[in-house]
Amino acid sequence: MTGETPVEGDPVVAPLVEPADELTIDEVRRYSRHLIIPDVGMDGQKRLKNAKVLIIGAGGLGSPALLYLAAAGVGTLGIIDDDVVDESNLQRQVIHGQSDLDKPKTQSAAESVAEINPYVKVVQHNERLDNDNVLDIFSQYDLILDGTDNFATRYLVNDAAVILGKPYVWGSIYRFEGQVSVFWAQEGPQYRDLYPEPPPPGMVPSCAEGGVLGVLCASIGSIMVTEAIKLITGIGDPLIGRLMVYDALEMRYSTLKIQRDPNGVLPTELMSDYEAFCGALSDEAADAAADSTISVHTLDGWLKERHDGGRDFVLVDVREPGEYEINKIPGSVLIPKGEFLNGKALEKVPSDKQAVLYCKTGVRSAEALAVLKGAGYADAVHVGGGVSAWVNQIDPSQPAY
Repeated sequence: MTGETPVEGDPVVAPLVEPADELTIDEVRRYSRHLIIPDVGMDGQKRLKNAKVLIIGAGGLGSPALLYLAAAGVGTLGIIDDDVVDESNLQRQVIHGQSDLDKPKTQSAAESVAEINPYVKVVQHNERLDNDNVLDIFSQYDLILDGTDNFATRYLVNDAAVILGKPYVWGSIYRFEGQVSVFWAQEGPQYRDLYPEPPPPGMVPSCAEGGVLGVLCASIGSIMVTEAIKLITGIGDPLIGRLMVYDALEMRYSTLKIQRDPNGVLPTELMSDYEAFCGALSDEAADAAADSTISVHTLDGWLKERHDGGRDFVLVDVREPGEYEINKIPGSVLIPKGEFLNGKALEKVPSDKQAVLYCKTGVRSAEALAVLKGAGYADAVHVGGGVSAWVNQIDPSQPAY
């Protein structure tokens, strides 16, 4: 148990899975490099064969995790993902290839796993993880790997795992930094001990907004698989009660201790609405956008009117400079959201004409809109769907990201 001093030679935690009855001759041949490691050996490989592991998301972290779990001989791999393969995925989601574009990610990943190891059973859950299915799906597996990039799903995963008594390996990536830990309420802290409350809306951008170095996925995904193998076989000291942080630019690993919150409460039931709990938008932004959102088609008409002299407004892109270089709505000026939050934008946005704001999808522009509304820009609006909707619906000649 975590917090106790193990006897020399004893595992820090007991093996998660009982060993399978046997390995075939072909399996012995395939896994021979594992079998000659004393700490793994025949017993450990049989446990891997008998293990059922669920990977949430066949994306940046799910890709290397699935590849190495399959190669390691984990007997059953579940994949849950409701998305299809997009060209922007291929920079980091290495389980997919060019020929997989527009395929369901579960199907593409399952086909890759079959190429790596035909002895692995793959269960495809081509659906979105939510309150209605999470307990049923989790109950079918011994271990969960969570590599999602949104807080609502992370809290859902934690609560379901706690309720069912399941351990899970958690990974997170952003730009050049990654984090990994193992959460298992029966042995140590839960995710809510690390993050009792989600960050304020808009404070932490997703990978889709902030970007991620593709190879970082391999670094963090492989560590997640290492932790999974340790838990399944009962070897080593898993990251229970510890948070491993990797800084790729500095090439530095550091480990922080995570303590159980003495005032924390273990969840006994799922929350009714995780999206509302995590709040994609602040209350101020939601109020500001409630009656001040226009569509990209409306904006297209307004831009034509502005060109003809029939309407005057300033179109402001609140994304970051790197995003502005990828694509933009013609006739816009760049004022990043941070300048709205620190007040500098108020010196740049004219007060004598209407302001129209946009970002990638509409979240950041709603936050910036709330600042303008609070400063007296009563007729300011923002564009629902942002530049992504503009590219999809108005100008498909521009690249999406």
